[in-house]
Parts: sequence; C-alpha cells; structure tokens
Amino acid sequence: MATPSSTTVLVTGGSGFIANYVILALLSAGYTVKTTIRNLSREAEVRSYLTNGGATASSLSRLSFTAASLDSDDGWAEAVKGCTYVHHVASPFPTELPKHEDDIIIPAREGTVRVLKAASAAGVKRTILTSSFGAVAYGQPSREEPWTEDDWSVVDDPKHPTTSYMKSKTIAEKAAWEFINSDANASKMELVAILPLLVFGPVLGKDVSTSLEIAKKLMDGSMPGAPHLSYIFVDVRDIASINMLAMTTPAAASQRYIAGNDDGAFSMLQIGNVIRENRPGVGKKPPSFEVPNFVVHLLALWDKPIRQILPDLGKVPKARNSKAKEELGWKPRGTQEIIVDTVDSMVKYGIV
Repeated sequence: MATPSSTTVLVTGGSGFIANYVILALLSAGYTVKTTIRNLSREAEVRSYLTNGGATASSLSRLSFTAASLDSDDGWAEAVKGCTYVHHVASPFPTELPKHEDDIIIPAREGTVRVLKAASAAGVKRTILTSSFGAVAYGQPSREEPWTEDDWSVVDDPKHPTTSYMKSKTIAEKAAWEFINSDANASKMELVAILPLLVFGPVLGKDVSTSLEIAKKLMDGSMPGAPHLSYIFVDVRDIASINMLAMTTPAAASQRYIAGNDDGAFSMLQIGNVIRENRPGVGKKPPSFEVPNFVVHLLALWDKPIRQILPDLGKVPKARNSKAKEELGWKPRGTQEIIVDTVDSMVKYGIV
C-alpha cells in the first residue's frame, strides 16, 4: 500500500488562498507535492505564505513548482507526471465582473478539461475538483428547503439572472463530469467535486482573496452601511481537510460534497456584530445598520465590484452539509471562530 512519503500530489493554482492551505495539509501529512503557478517568479512568494502557515524547511523540500496556465496546454503534462492525485483548485475569480462573461467562463471550462485530460493521460487515480456552491443554487427561484448535492444552478434563465462567476463554476463542473464519463477518460480516473460556500479563514500574507474582500470592507470603513446579504461560511482550513478526506476516502469517488458549516446563514450585520463584540477597536467600526436594496442597486451603477453581489441581495442561503459529515467524517468550524481568526490574521499582516 502506498504511503504519503511515496505518493506525489499536484495542486493547481498554488498561489491561491485555498491552494495554499491544501498544500499545507498535504505537506503536513507527509506527501510529496507539486503545484502550478502561472509565472515561476512567484515561487518565493508562495513559499513565504506557506512558511507563515507553519510549513517547515524540511516539508517545503518536498514541494516543487511548474509553470502552467489554464489557457494553454504548456506545462500540464510535466505537472501531472508521476502524480497519484490532483487537486484542481485554480479557477478565475475576479473582484469585479468582466466585460464579457466568456472572459471567465471559457478559461474556467477549458482549463478544467485541460487539467483532467492531462491527469487522465498520466494515469492519475483521482482528481478532487474545487467547484462552488455557485454551481448548486443560482439562476433559479429561492426555496424553503436546503439545497443539496443533487441540485444544479441554472445558467440560462432570463427571469433569474446570475453572475458570470457562478455560470463559470457551473459550466466548468458540468464539463468535468462529462469528461470523466466519456471515452476520453481512458484511464478511468475518478473525480470528486467540493462545493464550498463563502470561504473565510486566516490569511497568510498581505494578499486578500476575492471572498475575503467582505471582511476587509467591514473593517476598513469603506462600508458605512451593510447590504442585505447573508452567507453560510466555511473555513479555508476546513476546505483543506475536506479535500484530504475526498482524496483518501474510497467511497467518495463520483460524489459531490457541499462544504459549509453548521451555523446557517449570517447576515452582513451579524458578521459586523461578531467583529465588534469580539475584537472591539480593530480597524474602523463595522456598520451597525442595513442599507436598502435599491440603494445598493444604485451604487452598483458606479461601483463594478458591487455588481457581483446583486443576485444575492435579500436572499438567505440554506444548504445541507450532512453528506460530507456522514460520508467523510468532516467536522467544520463554527462561524464565530472563522470570523475572529480571519480578523486576527488581517490585523497581523497589516491589512486592516
């Protein structure tokens, strides 16, 4: 039986927030890790983030880098060579909507298939795909019962428009399953899809991921009032742990797993209250009142990043995480711990 020390694992998009933590978890467990970045000039930066996350010089000696991009075949055959598992984490996630939705949809879809083709050709046993809750519950009417892994977002209903990012995640994941079930997957490589909700957690440096912009804006004074938004959280450390479980649990093959914690949705106002109560005096005061939806729509005319949140205004997400807990033994952190740890890390690195 293969041991971690004799097993090589690829993590795509190694400079990203989630990828950093997946790499840390793999190194901590003793695996040899390869990762891709668009430009090898960022290798030193990524290694510094991993060091900030607790990686030792000894563990980092088991990490190597390959230059590869989602929009090119170059580098992928080298990246997957000798790997038993692949964690495909890389995906475009801009802070504001692109001019044309294909600017994000095409690289997400084609990049995912590109990675899967290379992995299958190299004899990789299993790929773990970081999809999104955005591939589950968008582009359709809200409902009372929680969303589950059996649900899929709708990308073409004009009555329920959604953002290009949510479309990209849905289309990319569907393309992944189509490839896995096709004759092109000659090696019969397995696939597992992870569907995170809003990812928070401790930053490892001054870079702030798109999902963490919410925390930053709540504390830097740029959000005087809270939009009527609600989120279910998941800690980036728990995303790393569910990725590890999805990699090593035989029964996880061909499954989707929603990754959100047990606390249900927290509104922006509640998030601000957690920060105010647990870390008084940190940054500027979080907003203490909600802004009407029509005001947010007006602001979106001038502020492009705000357009990303418009489909979520006034909605309270409901998602069932029981499948991941029961089948994988996954144990997510609570919302208060997630928010406080996120805030503390932003203070530590001078972000707020």
